[in-house]
Amino acid sequence: MSARRRIALTLATAALVVPITVGCSAIDKAISCVETADAIATSVDNLQQAVSTAANDPTQAKESLDAIDKELTALGDKTDNADLSKAVDDLNAGVDNVRKSIENGDTTPDIKPVTDAATEIGKVCTPG
Repeated sequence: MSARRRIALTLATAALVVPITVGCSAIDKAISCVETADAIATSVDNLQQAVSTAANDPTQAKESLDAIDKELTALGDKTDNADLSKAVDDLNAGVDNVRKSIENGDTTPDIKPVTDAATEIGKVCTPG
């Protein structure tokens, strides 16, 4: 095989591999988004349960909020999607408000903004 043909074959192979790699990267991001959205949904469910018993044990709500914060940090670091970034910001704001309410002794904080933002993250992360 001539050197020219080897170079052409190498370039052709590289041209095929680059889109596959980019495609895999996009797939990896989508899977990561779905996994993180699922973890956030679980944390929000835990928060809902913890808030319903916050008068008995406020530490459970704080632990749920910490778990949501952790997942949001992971998700925020991985995205360049404007809709997802907005939903993450909304969820962060909701979590902050719930945390402040609990710290101020509120045993029934409003978690609707948290659940709404978590739902939006689920929508943005769901392929389709």
